[in-house]
Amino acid sequence: MGKGATVLLWWVVLVIMWCAVGGVLGHLEGGGEERQESEGGEHELFLMHDSKQMVKTDAGEMRVVRSAAGRSIVEKPMHIGFITMEPKSLFVPQYLDSSLILFIRRGEAKVGSIYNDELVEKQLKIGDLYTIPAGSAFYLVNTGEGQRLHIICSIDMSESLKMDTFQSFFLGGGTHPTSILTGFAPETLSTAFNISMSELEEIMTRQEGGPIIYIKDSQQPSTWAKFLEMKTQDKVKHLKRIMGFDVETEQKHGTWWSWRKLLNSVIGNENKKQPVEPTEPYNLYDRKPDFKNSYGWSIALDESDYSALADSGVGIYSVNLTAGSMMAPHLNPTATEIGIVLKGSGTVKVVFPNGTSAMDAKVREGDVFWVPRYFPFCQIASRTGPFEFFGFTTSARRNRPQFLAGANSLLKSMRGSEFAMAFGVSEDKYDHMVNSQREAVILPSADVSPPDERKKETGTETERVLKLIKGFGNDVMMGF
Repeated sequence: MGKGATVLLWWVVLVIMWCAVGGVLGHLEGGGEERQESEGGEHELFLMHDSKQMVKTDAGEMRVVRSAAGRSIVEKPMHIGFITMEPKSLFVPQYLDSSLILFIRRGEAKVGSIYNDELVEKQLKIGDLYTIPAGSAFYLVNTGEGQRLHIICSIDMSESLKMDTFQSFFLGGGTHPTSILTGFAPETLSTAFNISMSELEEIMTRQEGGPIIYIKDSQQPSTWAKFLEMKTQDKVKHLKRIMGFDVETEQKHGTWWSWRKLLNSVIGNENKKQPVEPTEPYNLYDRKPDFKNSYGWSIALDESDYSALADSGVGIYSVNLTAGSMMAPHLNPTATEIGIVLKGSGTVKVVFPNGTSAMDAKVREGDVFWVPRYFPFCQIASRTGPFEFFGFTTSARRNRPQFLAGANSLLKSMRGSEFAMAFGVSEDKYDHMVNSQREAVILPSADVSPPDERKKETGTETERVLKLIKGFGNDVMMGF
């Protein structure tokens, strides 16, 4: 066997081992179908297929797409959650061992959460972002009139108990879901609440509709419907009583506990930092694009734009490409990127450090993909319509992506005899290559966009440029 054949065989074995160990993931919103083969690419290494249904009731569901946790190239484990709620439904009060960033994809919602012993309720609309720290009690209500609510959320696993995807601690419940209170003996709860055993049994066994329930029953208002009708002060007292507070005694003796301290005592995080102060939601679509041209626009949020991101350590981005356009090949120097396709279809291309293709996969609405920090990649819209995707990054710092092609590319900034020699061409040829593209960031790309209606072309000018760039890569895969 020749040297070239041996290298090729070793590469194939390496890729098979990588896929077998890592397991990588795609999610179709609402359907949760798994796609076994790529429709338009040679690899699906960075698609996220590991989808798990966490909650399912008549009133809604929550499905989670799990990240490639455990891989050394993922610096911050993060899952992606999809919450769907029917009109007039409630996601019952709970707290998690993981922090959340909610993004309202469709519909309207009210979120109630506890910050420093105060209940903060916010109305959220399409495009709104809202953060919920780990250990902070919260609930969600679909307030859209006759409209289904769709929420996409990041689930930061940095503080999780690692018991599963994440751990919910339901404050309310009965037979389904089970309240955390049922872990205490009835005598203990009867004493703590200062109620009779019969009263306790009635309260602790009535709820059987699941974590997501309709607010009003056909016969009579439900327990949580009555809760939502309470005044804010009464809601706080009710939530504290659920956790066993004797409010009047604590007020009398001046020993009012911190809600956060209580939750920390339950999950063992007393030394964690306090939750951030409540902030207003941030609407992604009210912000002007950071970049816009005839081929699309992009937005990136960091901690300087939205202060609540500083505590979560997560960034936000959104991109909209017109039909056939391309987000220029680039790399993220500070963060891994996770993307969710919101509309349309396109192709995501990722490159290994040695200049070989890591992924060339077609994606469509509901799919989830991720790109490791430092890995070059680009996204290309199909020629059938716009391609819109939204996502999270593993750093709240400003990312400053480094572009490898276009009017603002690294190659153009560093042009000179050294780079020309590195490619083995004259300076004139090198200058021609880096100066031919007059657009920046989002580029016209009819030659390489992934249309279903035409044959794949070979030998285009774009491919020749990419081959030159690949020739500048390393021959070693830097850990792969």
